[in-house]
Amino acid sequence: MAAPALERPTATAGTQTVTIAKALNLGLRASLERDPKVLIMGEDVGKLGGVFRITDGLQKDFGEHRVLDTPLAESGIIGTAVGLAIRGFRPVCEIQFDGFIFPGFDQIVSQLSKLHFRSQGKVKMPIVVRVPFGGGIGAVEHHSESPESLFAHVAGLKVVSCANPVDAYWMLQQAIECDDPVLFFEPKRRYYEKAELDLATPPAPLFSSKVVRPGSAVTVATYGPMVRTCLDAATAAAEDGTELEVVDLRSLSPLDLGPVFESVRRTGRLVLVSEAPGESSVTSEVAARVQQECFYSLEAPVLRVTGFDTPYPPSKLEEGYLPDLDRVLDAVDRSLAY
Repeated sequence: MAAPALERPTATAGTQTVTIAKALNLGLRASLERDPKVLIMGEDVGKLGGVFRITDGLQKDFGEHRVLDTPLAESGIIGTAVGLAIRGFRPVCEIQFDGFIFPGFDQIVSQLSKLHFRSQGKVKMPIVVRVPFGGGIGAVEHHSESPESLFAHVAGLKVVSCANPVDAYWMLQQAIECDDPVLFFEPKRRYYEKAELDLATPPAPLFSSKVVRPGSAVTVATYGPMVRTCLDAATAAAEDGTELEVVDLRSLSPLDLGPVFESVRRTGRLVLVSEAPGESSVTSEVAARVQQECFYSLEAPVLRVTGFDTPYPPSKLEEGYLPDLDRVLDAVDRSLAY
């Protein structure tokens, strides 16, 4: 059964300044109000409101039968959600931290991603798996990883990442409406950054990328927590007269590379940025596709700024691991030097 259509608030809905965390909370609340088949489940999502308070107040307002505290068992959370989806529900599962997703990996890859295909389209899997991901919070092992490339590779899964409160609010509701399983990666070190949320502004399509800062010298494509870093780099570069065009990929599977191709054909240069290790990654795929589609427009090789191909380091070392403004600007300089 399809979810009710996503309502577009009228122009009188108003504008408010919210954090990404609050926008996600508002998006979940709107989905719970709109569709009684929407459920939220995960570790500490109920009475505690989640470790990042994303689900704060939802169990109180919607009840324990719709906002469920689960055992510490990610495989059980995903497996139970699969059964609920078969019965017509639309579960939203929270994975408490990115590195905790791996006990549920088999359920996601072997069951969640394949049941629609296995049943010849008879069984839909309208499940959202929310994953706070990335580093920058000074956490211990298994709390700062970026596993999005693992799931973007799996046929049958949709993978998206928000980068600001507006996208957080709308994209989460759109993902809950989707009849396909969606892994929803949230940049947890950006949870408390604020922006204006105008509820009267219609959302962009869920599986689309968009230019978030126009420019003419170099295209910089990124997603999730690195969008803010790249926007800061663009501001710094502009002081020296270099205008960077920043593209937020937003959807990692499927990829919407039309805006990237269009931008690269104008600038002739591309720098890709992500926290995840570079080898066999989302940035690898984007680089290959741009080379295929824009070869004669390129004035320099596609360059990448990523995390290193190592396990995520102890928190005292993460500043040296994570891409930062200086590393992005260095790649821009190298691209312009060709």
